[in-house]
Amino acid sequence: MLKYIIKRLLMLIPVLIGVSIIVFVIMRVFSPDPAPIVLGQHATVEMANAWREVNGLNAPLHIQYFNFIKGVITGDLGHSYYTKTPVLEEIFARFPATIELAVSSILFASLFGIIIGAISAVKKNSVFDSAGMVTALIGVSMPIFWLGIILIIIFSGTLHILPSGGRADPLLQPATVTGFFLIDSLLTGNLQSFADTLVHLILPSCALGMYSMAIIARMTRSSMLETLEQDYIRTARAKGVTEGRVIRRHALRNALIPIVTVIGLQFGSLLGGAVLTETVFSWPGIGAYTVNCILKSDFPVVQGVVMLVAITFVIINLIVDVIYAFLDPRIKYSKKEA
Repeated sequence: MLKYIIKRLLMLIPVLIGVSIIVFVIMRVFSPDPAPIVLGQHATVEMANAWREVNGLNAPLHIQYFNFIKGVITGDLGHSYYTKTPVLEEIFARFPATIELAVSSILFASLFGIIIGAISAVKKNSVFDSAGMVTALIGVSMPIFWLGIILIIIFSGTLHILPSGGRADPLLQPATVTGFFLIDSLLTGNLQSFADTLVHLILPSCALGMYSMAIIARMTRSSMLETLEQDYIRTARAKGVTEGRVIRRHALRNALIPIVTVIGLQFGSLLGGAVLTETVFSWPGIGAYTVNCILKSDFPVVQGVVMLVAITFVIINLIVDVIYAFLDPRIKYSKKEA
């Protein structure tokens, strides 16, 4: 297994190099010159040239790319053109909020998606199946920003039971240890802050995770229906194994293989697709901040964010591959033989 993990890690290097080339070229070719934006409309040509020279933008493209890659390897991604703050500091001040939102969203999507899909498969063609698939259809069809606004109107504006936005009450924010409010509140023993953070996570997590929940539910139903037709399921039932045990231990476990793949891919998309949710719920994450930096041609920040998201995404896919071995021993043994 260790050999397999090392091999997969080495295979990720070309992927990250490809991502770095794409983001570097796109920012240099399709983005406007940052010099007039940073210096303002009254900047002279001499001032703009001097600014580009200081920031290394007058160097040949291959030299700029080499400096970028060297910064990625050494952990020095440069400074923001506007705040003059190190890029890593800018990113890690906001990235934990996005990770926290994405994790809570995928947990919501996975839990309810698997439950709805499994019930729909077991109760095929029943009212439960119809209700589950209608819910999945609504989740796939409903725009995130519209769902977010509806949730705010109902649960915050009308019922007044959940906050409309923000990450936590300013008076209850935990002391910063890791940047993740849920973890920091537990580490500092601030249970009131932990509860407040959870309450603030409910609406944005539901809005962001609804589409993924629908995808997971449909995949679970399809996979479960195929699994329930297998011979070993009929054999287990013929031996007198209880229906609940057949569903949990035999059907659902074997049906989870393709579902885990979908969950991993959906988590990656949640990291990159949280912009609308963060905007609607005033969530201080990396999504809306990155869009703003793209519009301002803040090259170092955009490149740093894209590389960090890419690294996170490939690590998640590696974890998904490892989980396969625990769900299906045949995969584990085949990897050992390889």
